[in-house]
Amino acid sequence: MEYRILIVDDDPAIAGLVRIYLDHEGLECDTAADGAEGLSALEKKEYHLVVLDVMMPRMDGIEFCRRVREDRSIPILMLSAKAEEMDKITGMMTGADDYLAKPFHPLELVTRIKSLLRRTYQYNRPAERRTDGEIRIGPLLIDSRTHTAEVNGRNLHLTSKEFGILHLLASQPGRVMGAEDIFRQVWQEHYFDSNNTVMVHISNLRDKLEREMNERILVTVWGVGYKIDG
Repeated sequence: MEYRILIVDDDPAIAGLVRIYLDHEGLECDTAADGAEGLSALEKKEYHLVVLDVMMPRMDGIEFCRRVREDRSIPILMLSAKAEEMDKITGMMTGADDYLAKPFHPLELVTRIKSLLRRTYQYNRPAERRTDGEIRIGPLLIDSRTHTAEVNGRNLHLTSKEFGILHLLASQPGRVMGAEDIFRQVWQEHYFDSNNTVMVHISNLRDKLEREMNERILVTVWGVGYKIDG
């Protein structure tokens, strides 16, 4: 599968550097100078991932992310010169799938991008899949083949991480899973005690589910973890 990447950054030097490295990996790239230009690009062409700067004129990365998440589930990797944990949480809460602080090593960026693409478009966990690739809980239908979830035919527009969490928990309804276990299985990275990423994604996922289902099926078991009530 050929992937097309949109780089949204007002710094032409950084955008150019990212493009050079992604071109070298065989990834087709376009650039946009700010959020407004990025939204226009998304309307004109299909992209598989967005590399997004936070601080930009006209429309910054946070607003761009919010606008995209209104009707798209395309994975977003957010870049920021600010490395504080709260800055990261803000980015995640607006719908970013991953976050990388500047300055970054280009090879780390490439690794993150390839990982996001793999999780989003080649998602496969055989032990958790039904024979037809679908899991149904009441009006909720989760399809691991298309990496989508819908309620009564309405797409939930989940990020790749939100889908990963939902699929993981729904594959074992009633089982409580801790944040560390969820992080390791969905992010496939080492977990740190101060990591709030799972909590933020759970909150966003719960809001989307409740908005469409008018009931709470994603439950927090305080001090233990999270579960899906089937």
